[in-house]
Amino acid sequence: MTFRADAVEHFVAEVFEQSKAQIRAFPGCRHMELLRSTRHSNVLFTLSYWDDEQALDTYRASELFARTWERTKVLFEQRAEAWSMEVLDSPK
Repeated sequence: MTFRADAVEHFVAEVFEQSKAQIRAFPGCRHMELLRSTRHSNVLFTLSYWDDEQALDTYRASELFARTWERTKVLFEQRAEAWSMEVLDSPK
């Protein structure tokens, strides 16, 4: 997510901090963290692990997602991208 420079701290303090516990507790969410680019301080990523695609789709259709996304998207400098991936190799 590429945020306006003046909106990054607002997102972190007012949106992410207020919703992170609820997202992490959402059924099917196994892990969620916030990352920041080391080159561009206004570029942030959420990395999340879900039980399966259905769990993620259920979250995306939830009121929690709708409220959080509404507060987030107005802070963007560029359109956000989302990718779903599968793990091909992971240390056990």
